[in-house]
Amino acid sequence: MSLTHPRLPKIRAAFSGHSIAARLDATDGRPSGFDYIRVVLALCVIFWHSQLTAYGGSDRGTWQTILSPFAFLIVPMFFALSGFLVAGSLERSKTLITFLGLRVIRIMPALSVEVLLSALILGPLLTSKPLGAYFSDPVFQSYFWNILGDIHYRLPGLFESNPVPLVNGQLWTVPYELICYLMLTGLSVFGIFKRRRWLLLCLVALYVAEIANTAFRPNLDYKGPGGTTLLISFVAGLVIYRYRDMIAWSKSLFAIALVLSLILTNFPNGIRFVAIPAAYCVVYLGLLDPSKNKIILSGDYSYGLFLYGFPIQQAIMSISPGLRQWYTNILVSLPCAVFVAVCSWWLVEKPVLAHRSKLKQLEVWYLGWRPAVGRTLKSADPTP
Repeated sequence: MSLTHPRLPKIRAAFSGHSIAARLDATDGRPSGFDYIRVVLALCVIFWHSQLTAYGGSDRGTWQTILSPFAFLIVPMFFALSGFLVAGSLERSKTLITFLGLRVIRIMPALSVEVLLSALILGPLLTSKPLGAYFSDPVFQSYFWNILGDIHYRLPGLFESNPVPLVNGQLWTVPYELICYLMLTGLSVFGIFKRRRWLLLCLVALYVAEIANTAFRPNLDYKGPGGTTLLISFVAGLVIYRYRDMIAWSKSLFAIALVLSLILTNFPNGIRFVAIPAAYCVVYLGLLDPSKNKIILSGDYSYGLFLYGFPIQQAIMSISPGLRQWYTNILVSLPCAVFVAVCSWWLVEKPVLAHRSKLKQLEVWYLGWRPAVGRTLKSADPTP
């Protein structure tokens, strides 16, 4: 008598198929799904902030209540997607010079321009203070620390009558993004990134730490993703990439991961453990390869949407208080955000990225210089 259940082959088949690595190979490592998912997530951030900037979080419409479990997954998915993609960038980089250089030129120029425009253009135009008092205020001077990841949310007299008096609330994620890159650098330096079992152990340790934190602090009820959730989501993306040859690219696994993610967002503190299923969901969607729309994918506009959406929504609420409804917020702010994001890509981000070849040249110089120094030191060493 066989102990194998007749339905087991069908169950296995539902979760089998090409691995994530095979899917990447089949799409030449550039599936269009990743380009689309970045834009979709950035647009979702603007949609969700329409409620916050219009009502200050005190009045939530029916659609916001229904979609809140999905909304809580947006930023963890962003970080998991970042972990998956930068893991590939790190593998392709021969040294940390190229890897860290690419991160800097991708993040800092657009962030710097956004901070400068907010402080030097938006602030003076809409502040309720005299310009002399505005420019001499220490709050104005401290705002420029945002460029280095030390986040300050206010400018003198700006958006004080808005439901939320923040210039760019979305910048709260920037320090955690920088921490993720520094953490990955440390994992690389100590060889943990290359030893994927150690990387997996790091993810397990982070989950255990979250369990302990939740157990010892039961009164802490996270209504949305916190910083630790973002860090764990980033590591989950790293782990999925490093185990890409062993993880199936499966529609059934995606469905299970999505359901589990939504269930976790509805449990007290459940959002703190959403990293792994949310990471799988965003990687699965990213590996889809729909035909490329020449307009939507003519540039990488997601970062500009992510950076500029909130201050544009705030500016519209300040200029036109009569439009303080979530739907008018979206109707007016979304086209403006798209326009500014397109300008950011073509005028700032793409021109800077065009110089990334210089990082390769610096890397080649370093790799050639290092052996020469080693030979010099060896010839100078008197030890027999």
